[in-house]
Amino acid sequence: MFNTLASHIPQARYQVTAPGRVNLLGEHVDYNDGWVLPAAIDRAVHLLAAPRPDRRVRLHALDLGQSAEFDLDALDSKRSPQGEPLPSWALYPAGVAWALAQRGLPLSGVEAVFQSNVPIGAGLSSSAAVEVAFAALWRLAGGWEMDNMTLAQAAQAGEIGYVGVNCGLMDQFASANGVADHAVCLDTRTLAWEAVPLPAGSVIIVADSGVRRTLATSAYNERRAACEDAVRRLQDHLPHIRALRDVSSEQFAALSAHLPALTARRARHVITECERVQTALELLKSAQAAPFGQLMFAGHASLRDDYEVSCPELDTLVEIARTLPGCWGARLTGAGFGGCTVNLVAEDAAQTFITELRGQYQRTTGRSAEVYLCRASQGVTAQTV
Repeated sequence: MFNTLASHIPQARYQVTAPGRVNLLGEHVDYNDGWVLPAAIDRAVHLLAAPRPDRRVRLHALDLGQSAEFDLDALDSKRSPQGEPLPSWALYPAGVAWALAQRGLPLSGVEAVFQSNVPIGAGLSSSAAVEVAFAALWRLAGGWEMDNMTLAQAAQAGEIGYVGVNCGLMDQFASANGVADHAVCLDTRTLAWEAVPLPAGSVIIVADSGVRRTLATSAYNERRAACEDAVRRLQDHLPHIRALRDVSSEQFAALSAHLPALTARRARHVITECERVQTALELLKSAQAAPFGQLMFAGHASLRDDYEVSCPELDTLVEIARTLPGCWGARLTGAGFGGCTVNLVAEDAAQTFITELRGQYQRTTGRSAEVYLCRASQGVTAQTV
């Protein structure tokens, strides 16, 4: 891919790769201070850039066939030097520049061209990969001492404060800190994290349902509000808790009758999902693929029944996967209401799995599913060329 990019910017000095990510377990727990278990994948944003002598940033998005430009001294305008509003895709690199400037870091003008094979809109964090790529570009160009967690936080700050998307840290964290052949578990409260090996001989297969997420802001806000309501009510009995991550299943079983039924279902998903991630860490460390996969299936059932963020197409993909040889586990990944499932599959069964999943999904739903074989990959890399 870099050869293609180089033809557009032959004077390139900087080369960056930032991967997308898939979340294996820990869904809808980040805003409850829980634990998430993503893996960076070998689908990534590839970026080449050259320094400019001025304060302009000129961007070329090859996938979109579009270009954009902004001035580092006029980021707040969200407009080009010619006064035109920046296209939505350009807000992500501009937001990263804005967030880095907010930290007092010196930024330089660049000419950059980038391309991605992370599917857009499928829940694999294509936007976070773009953010991390540009943050790493400016870190390299500026020669800053900045670790990858800080870089991920700066990228997140740009998406929240500049683009206006109230995202968690998981996507940028995984893109920045991925470890080849490992999942990375992040404690979203303390930001402590560790890499845990994926089972030997396994691959990650992502299946795109073809249903684009219609996650209304109201649906997300309703679930978040239900979790906050559950914490307030449970604090009458457990005054020490700050978030649902602080509640055990045993405590919840004893106290759930004090919650409205819908609130209780939402809370039960978060509490059990946090415990699934904790159990999963021990299973992965002891190379127990099948029990880990059962946690994935259980997580999907919880997202479907208690959190109600699945849809018939995602449920169909998971149920087909359950019947196929070599599949250890499957679940929806991302916010839900469409998008993708993630499957942990034995490598020697992968091609048959892909063929069967596509075929059965087509026959059952009349829809085509894009299915991607992925491997857990290294996080962002940047170097001079």
